[in-house]
Amino acid sequence: MCELSGISRAGFYRHWQVSAPRQADTALRDAVQQVALEKRFYGYRRVQQELRQRGHQVNAKRVLRLMREDNLLCLRTRRYVPPTTDSRHGWRVWPNLARGLITRNLNELWVADITYVRLQEEFVYVAVVLDAHSRRVIGWAVTRHLGASLALEALRMALAERRPAPGLIHHSDRGIQYACADYLTLLAEHGVQPSMSRVGNPYDNAKAESFMKTLKEEQVRGNSWRDLDALRADLTRFLQITYNHERLHSAIGYQTPAAFEQQLPRSSSTGLLQSYVGRGS
Repeated sequence: MCELSGISRAGFYRHWQVSAPRQADTALRDAVQQVALEKRFYGYRRVQQELRQRGHQVNAKRVLRLMREDNLLCLRTRRYVPPTTDSRHGWRVWPNLARGLITRNLNELWVADITYVRLQEEFVYVAVVLDAHSRRVIGWAVTRHLGASLALEALRMALAERRPAPGLIHHSDRGIQYACADYLTLLAEHGVQPSMSRVGNPYDNAKAESFMKTLKEEQVRGNSWRDLDALRADLTRFLQITYNHERLHSAIGYQTPAAFEQQLPRSSSTGLLQSYVGRGS
């Protein structure tokens, strides 16, 4: 081609070194901007993983540089713990069975929590149940009150979805919604072992706490719902589609929970093939 064009090979490569890398950088910058706009709460590491899934071979440092130059770095809000837990009750407090537990499959450990969402004229409450192994949301409920029926509705949805074998551990905080007789009876009917966090220690339920932070930052923040029905519709779309099937999760190798579960053996439960770290016999 150089001979037909009447130019030297050295001249061609000098031109290529000036133009081609610049074109490639422009194309990559365009791809980064598309991902950042579509996934506006992704940090540079998740953006890099998303780009790789779309066929771009790029390292994290380059993505960070481009996002910093284009002011695309995601924003984080300060952590706020809503007052949704009332542990001053007379119900039994169960020991923490989840501490140091390493899951090997689905339906070995579920985690549950409750948070609040502000509507235009009222506060409502959201209860969720997650499978700790895949981080998938398997049960949720939204109501105007903090009664036990809120947590029970989310638990019933999870049980109907998964139908776990006996031996599953259900971990939560010490809130009255999880310690009351109705909730514990439903757990016992399905052979589920209750587990509760230590007093004032949110790290014991870190997986559920982390999800609530994601929910607040990526769905609640910046949105305003007229009423409970509008929130319930948006929340259902976020949990069923965005979070479970589209959002990459760093704890499971930057996969979506649904994709991660598809790689696992098809089993409703493996019983309690557990491994405890730092726990005596």
